[in-house]
Amino acid sequence: MLAKLRTYALVGIDAVPVEVEVDVADSALPKTVLVGLPEAAVKESQHRVERALVNSGFHRPQHRIVINLAPADLPKQAASFDLPITLGMLAGSGQLDGERLEQFAVVGELALDGSTRPTKGALSMAMAAAAEGKVRGMLVPAESAAEAAVVEGIDVIAVSSLSQAVAFLSGQLEIEPTPPRIDEWFQSLGRYDVDFADVRGQEMAKRAIIIAAAGGHNLLMLGPPGSGKTMLAKRLPTILPDLTAAESIETTRVYSAMGLLPPGQPLLATRPFRAPHHTISDAGLVGGGSTPTPGEISLAHNGVLFLDELPEFNRRTLEVLRQPLEDGMVTISRALASTTFPANFILIAALNPCPCGYRNDPRRQCQCTVPQIERYMAKISGPLLDRIDLHLEVPAVPFKELASSQPGTSSEEMRRHVAAARAVQQARFQGGRTRLNARMTTRQIRQFCKLDETCLSILKTSVHELGLSARAHDKVLRVARTIADLDGSERIQPHHLHEAVNYRMLDRQLWT
Repeated sequence: MLAKLRTYALVGIDAVPVEVEVDVADSALPKTVLVGLPEAAVKESQHRVERALVNSGFHRPQHRIVINLAPADLPKQAASFDLPITLGMLAGSGQLDGERLEQFAVVGELALDGSTRPTKGALSMAMAAAAEGKVRGMLVPAESAAEAAVVEGIDVIAVSSLSQAVAFLSGQLEIEPTPPRIDEWFQSLGRYDVDFADVRGQEMAKRAIIIAAAGGHNLLMLGPPGSGKTMLAKRLPTILPDLTAAESIETTRVYSAMGLLPPGQPLLATRPFRAPHHTISDAGLVGGGSTPTPGEISLAHNGVLFLDELPEFNRRTLEVLRQPLEDGMVTISRALASTTFPANFILIAALNPCPCGYRNDPRRQCQCTVPQIERYMAKISGPLLDRIDLHLEVPAVPFKELASSQPGTSSEEMRRHVAAARAVQQARFQGGRTRLNARMTTRQIRQFCKLDETCLSILKTSVHELGLSARAHDKVLRVARTIADLDGSERIQPHHLHEAVNYRMLDRQLWT
């Protein structure tokens, strides 16, 4: 007897439909054959499935069983095929009346006792099922049901065991679809544990961070050890606008596919902050592998990527950031296929001015030679620096400010400025793909960043003195537009442009 079920396989962070065909035929010797390019995890499912069947009170069919996972040219490499294969064996051997099998897709890994285990990528699978519209609902493990339930247009049925799935599909047990609780999760999980009020001093740095958050600009901070660069970077997400439901689902898909969602948190309610160690590989940073998987830049999608001790990263690893910084996505190409991952993030980089960290520090003497400093700084290429909008010097904090009982500018106050500037940008780019000043195209720069004669003269002088590239020239105009938005000005004024140019001063001081 032949049974057919619908399930899904992950390719990157996207789910593609897979049809599970199970044929149970009479044979002198029982044998199970699994075809359809199964990888190791799927091949091993035969043993899990057999014991789960027996331990759940069912009989293993003593016949020849052929299991086909179609399409046959798509590699299958997840344990989420356990439950559909088991249900197919039961339906094919007559132990399950499969009236509802055509109405529901099935995903889930099984334990040896027949209980279900969480499935990676449940959110992407639910989105694919809803987009196809060929099934009424989807059976998923109970621990993954809340994650899949955020998708509208499909009933998510939570099952905790094989026996429960069989009872539901045979009509013996009715299970209510898992309700979406998006608003509840955002209220309970959408809080940050840090605040800019914790940072003493560094008001100039906070001003630059407000500009970066308001326009989505990349930021580089240079200063001695202990000046507060890491503290500032970790608090940047607290002043960004709250994640929208669409942004949360985009980012959660990446974490779900990687199995990185924290227990009890089916949806990301705060903007991600990723701070990889400087020993990270190219594939770890941007994604890769024989079967492409997302890297840190995709895990930072709609959030912040912080690279501390920037010159300590491998230069080749840093260079692979060039294209994602421009495009907001990264495409990993392999011989058989290419996969695109989202990578729209704000880059925050931090570094010391020299190997010892105390160059130009009036309180400490630097022991580094000029060749040592040049080798240290040479790890950061000019093209990468060009793609960073704001270069900021973060000096050591004086004792008077450290000992002060007066709190610094709070995240709430800074967020108000950011929200006002973002509202101006939303009105400006309404109806287009661009949402932030940092993503303005060349045509939009000419349209929204018009300069008067005074501003043109300032910009011309700055370009000649600093040797700015065409890309850096456009970055200055984008930053000036954001500063004008924060100031509530319709046009870019000379003082807006001066401030924007000052954030490019490290070009001349360190790399030329």
